[in-house]
Amino acid sequence: MIRFRSIISRIVAFHVVAIGVTSVLMPLALYYLLNQAANSLHRDALRSQAFTIASFLRPQPEGSLTLDIPAEVRPLYTGAYGLYAYAVLDTSGKVLFSSRTDGRALFEHDEQAGRDWYVRRRTTGAILFGVSVARPVGDHMYFVQVGQDLAHRDVIIDDVVSQFFPRVAWIIFPFLLLLLLIDIFIFRRALASVTEASAAAASVSPQRTDVRLPEEALPSEIAPLVHAVNQALDRLEAGFRAQRDFTADMAHELRTPLAVARARVDSFDPGPLRDQLRADLVNMTRTVNQVLDIAELENFLVGGDARADLHEVCADAVAFMAPLAVERGQTVALTGDPGPVWVRGHTEALFRAVRNLVENAIRHTPAGVSIEVEVTEGGVVRVLDDGPGVPEADRESIFRRFWRRDRSKGDSRGLGLAIVARVAEAHEGSVSVEERPGGGSIFTLRLRPAG
Repeated sequence: MIRFRSIISRIVAFHVVAIGVTSVLMPLALYYLLNQAANSLHRDALRSQAFTIASFLRPQPEGSLTLDIPAEVRPLYTGAYGLYAYAVLDTSGKVLFSSRTDGRALFEHDEQAGRDWYVRRRTTGAILFGVSVARPVGDHMYFVQVGQDLAHRDVIIDDVVSQFFPRVAWIIFPFLLLLLLIDIFIFRRALASVTEASAAAASVSPQRTDVRLPEEALPSEIAPLVHAVNQALDRLEAGFRAQRDFTADMAHELRTPLAVARARVDSFDPGPLRDQLRADLVNMTRTVNQVLDIAELENFLVGGDARADLHEVCADAVAFMAPLAVERGQTVALTGDPGPVWVRGHTEALFRAVRNLVENAIRHTPAGVSIEVEVTEGGVVRVLDDGPGVPEADRESIFRRFWRRDRSKGDSRGLGLAIVARVAEAHEGSVSVEERPGGGSIFTLRLRPAG
């Protein structure tokens, strides 16, 4: 059984079934009612003719009976174009008068015992519709039969019935189809507020926890559900805010003890222990700074009129990371378009993203290799390195927080690329990684050009 998830699709599906059934049953019902009405009118007309024929019967003194049809109405009952046929029978079934050339009754006398009308098909294929009326004439009772050939050119009422399906009934389906289209339009208008609420719900994210679904124009059947969802979003926002505040406060509070510990370590006598402690403190400080960056970027939104020179941002990031590259025996260079590359974005946030991309390349490539930061028109930054590369299976995972391929190494906490991904998301851009021809990786940050 097909199940539709859309309310409109379900309603339309039921309407289609209803239209199909109605398109069949309604013409049949109308045809039945029209046929019954036509038959009733036809019987009344034939009874009237039977009474007319009976009025032409004249009893004779010797007990016989004559039929005196006036000359002006005689063409209705005689000849090839006669509209009506008649027969007069006595109570024994003997035919006294008949318009038939063979002088017989229009139908057998015993056939009309239980009813006063009949339908009979002639041997020629024509259908004869008639009535039998009992009328007293003098002291005797007679039966007057009047019939009409439905194929006669003057029987208009039967033509109306027979032409109902080919000429009238077919129009029911287009009207019902038009009604379906009108219903679809009505349903869409009626559910427009629900669609608006759905669009608002789609914009809810950890970075946009302030969004609430509109409740004003919603149908009364759906409003309680939307109100409950908004209350749930209130609770979630409070939980996210508490978590972000705790993370930021904790990272901020850790800065001072780390600075004190760094100062005390620097006061130690030179040696392997001091160098190891200093390296550990540098890694801890870097992790704390990255956690602060993550906490700040959670609610970060880029203004609609924000513009940044991507070339200048990359130049600052390269200059900032150059000492670390030199310390590790590497080189880092800025290439690409020399002029300004304007993008829609926040300068400080983009600096953090490019800096983390460069730092990631520095920390994952061996000494003696080069790192290239390429800026091109269209808001694209590519960071190319000669490192070991990123396996295809890990190319989606590396942008998740705290993800590390080798957890035995303590120099990375898996936050740098997560910061890049968050900045790209806030700028409605993207970040990806691919294999560099000849070995290494290419990290690509794509941003929206400034309008």
